[in-house]
Amino acid sequence: MLLHPDRHLTVCGLDEIAGFSAAGVTHVLSIADPGTPAETYFDGFAAHRRLDLRFHDIIDELPGHVFPTPDHVASILEFGEAMAAEGESLRHLLVHCHMGVSRSTAAMLMLIAQRHPGEEEKAVARLAAIRPQAWPNTVMIDYAEAQLGTQGRLREALRPQYRRVAVEQPELMALLRRVGRTREIPTD
Repeated sequence: MLLHPDRHLTVCGLDEIAGFSAAGVTHVLSIADPGTPAETYFDGFAAHRRLDLRFHDIIDELPGHVFPTPDHVASILEFGEAMAAEGESLRHLLVHCHMGVSRSTAAMLMLIAQRHPGEEEKAVARLAAIRPQAWPNTVMIDYAEAQLGTQGRLREALRPQYRRVAVEQPELMALLRRVGRTREIPTD
C-alpha cells in the first residue's frame, strides 16, 4: 500500500508544514515535543485524519522529558492499520516532527515496513527517497522491530542510511553529539 505509486508520502519538519496545505493531504501523523500545539500548524488544510503524539526525540531517559514508549509505536502502527482499512481514502500521508529527521522518519519507516513485511531494504530505500536526511530514532525502531517481528532486519537495513547521512550531514552529527545521541553514530 504505502509503496504504491498512487500514494504520496511526505516527511517534514514543523517549519515546512504550511507548504503542504494545498497538497491534498488526507492523513497526518504529528509527532512533536509535549506542549506543541498541532492544531495551529494545520490551519488551511482540508479535512484529514490525524494522529497527534507528544514525546521528546531522545534515546536515553532524561529528567523532565517524555521518553518514546512501546505504546507510542503501537499507536503509530494502529494508525497504519486504520489507513490500510480505509483503502482508497489514503491519497497523501504527511508525517512530521520538529525537524523532519528522526521521530517522523522512524514513524514513516515503520508504517512502510508494516505494509510490506520482509521488504526492509526497500522500505529504507523508499524512506531515503522521501527524506534523504532521514535519521530514524533508534529507540522507536527497536520498539517497531519488536512489534512487527522483523528480528533486527530494520536496524540492519538502516545501517547504510546512517553511514551515508553521517558522511553527508556533518552538522547533523554535531547536533546528535550535542544532544547525547553519540551511540547512534556509526563508527565503521
